[in-house]
Amino acid sequence: MQPSRITEIELLYRRHGPALLLLAAAMTGERSRAQDAVHQVFLKLLEDWDLRHVVDVKAYLFVCVRNTVLNDTKIRRHDVALEHEASWFDPPNRDYTGELNLRRALCALPDDQRQVTTLHIWGELTFSQIADVLDISSNTAASRYRYALAKLREAMCTKEDFCANP
Repeated sequence: MQPSRITEIELLYRRHGPALLLLAAAMTGERSRAQDAVHQVFLKLLEDWDLRHVVDVKAYLFVCVRNTVLNDTKIRRHDVALEHEASWFDPPNRDYTGELNLRRALCALPDDQRQVTTLHIWGELTFSQIADVLDISSNTAASRYRYALAKLREAMCTKEDFCANP
């Protein structure tokens, strides 16, 4: 394999790996399965590198990771929930209570809304890219995102009101 191809793949991994891992973790509920899915995609790239036909590489990577997770889920035929106390990310000045409330609110969203939210916020994909990844229209992606934000806002405000007025 040519060193330039390896460098290109490494750059893709460094640039998009964390967001791809977050999507896979949101779908699987398990960090190890999520890592496996992302690694499988990049191993495949190393073996069969040919992205010349790909118009949007970022969206293509998200599609590959999503499909890998879906295929793995079909094989396993069971879901394992992500532990509520497990850390999804380590922000500075971490608000553990707020993070826990947000993770609970995200887990309570319907799967389609949770996927769109994860892809848009953490994956930094446009609604057009999300539409390609999930094989839906961009209007549907935007609608699911709006519904998810409304539910998250309601859940988080309810928690804050409850905490402010016990």
